[in-house]
Amino acid sequence: MARDETGKLRRGWTTGACAAAAARAAFAALLTGRFPDPVTIRLPRGEMPSFALALAERGEAHARAGIVKDAGDDPDVTHGAMIIAELAWAAPGSGISFRAGEGIGTVTRPGLALAVGEPAINPGPRAMIAEALAEIAEANGAPPPDVTVTLAIPGGELLAAKTMNARLGIVGGLSVLGTTGIVVPYSCASWIHAIHRGIDIARAAGLDHIAAATGTTSERAVQRLYDLPEHALIDMGDFVGGTLKYLRRHPVARLTLAGGFAKLAKLAAGHLDLHSSRSRVDCAVLARLLAGLGAEPAAIAAASRSASASEVLDIAGARGAALAETVARQAREVILATLSGGIAVEVAIVDRTGAFLAHVGGPLVGGPHRDGLAA
Repeated sequence: MARDETGKLRRGWTTGACAAAAARAAFAALLTGRFPDPVTIRLPRGEMPSFALALAERGEAHARAGIVKDAGDDPDVTHGAMIIAELAWAAPGSGISFRAGEGIGTVTRPGLALAVGEPAINPGPRAMIAEALAEIAEANGAPPPDVTVTLAIPGGELLAAKTMNARLGIVGGLSVLGTTGIVVPYSCASWIHAIHRGIDIARAAGLDHIAAATGTTSERAVQRLYDLPEHALIDMGDFVGGTLKYLRRHPVARLTLAGGFAKLAKLAAGHLDLHSSRSRVDCAVLARLLAGLGAEPAAIAAASRSASASEVLDIAGARGAALAETVARQAREVILATLSGGIAVEVAIVDRTGAFLAHVGGPLVGGPHRDGLAA
């Protein structure tokens, strides 16, 4: 990682900011015959970054400019990708229209901020591009722009396979994202954005039951249990807080939240960010729960010295199922308090094989159980 002079992780630029800069450079070439290099744009919060051009091509009625995206120190899948904007004159009075070029996805499901059939160029980047073009037109004494803006990211369809676009119904490539234009390292803004859009799509489809899971194993277990469609599944990862807070404002009737024992032990303790760098399992707390379940003093002492939640579960032995259920119940209370009512909540704890260790808050179909606990 290349830290800045203060030692902090270096920020980068969103795909939308790069697209706006490329579009500005291409439009300037259409009007004047010259590409500004570097090209400077104004971001929504007033910052004015400059971008070096990696591509500049002009014809009689069109111009193309490309910028290599620098995401700073964020592990962004589009870091180093070429963001290309091709602008062509359109009919007078038609304004600005957007098209998807190579590597840009197309919206196929309702529920997003864009209509079905639209290129996956989000409203924020569209607004940045429109502002950049208007500024160039005004500076050159030209009327408001009437152009077609085609964005492309070569290789974008392969990169999109590493994102959640397919689950969101965005096919054929990447989305052009970015509300502020700035990428904050390890903020995982694109992941949280995908969580929110997944909830939007489920609501738009009229689904009354969604499942949010911390990982693939727990997600597949819940999907098998309830035969949920793919657009009912939310790949939540560690972002419980981002998921629940969005659901509080955009509720569904029923939520199943699933994860492994260690992750949900953190949630039971009140942590809403389950990443290992931001929350840790308190084995002493789990040891006290074991004590409340009547465990022997030696087991309680061993649990309190444990290095991991899975070790505590092993020490619990025959009381492991009861311990998992206790953790699930406490996690459910944290979820209910965060949601502030209005959503039926069930919590499932799943082991590494996909078997249910505990399930509380709703009926477990398709298997023997007692009091919500899988046998």
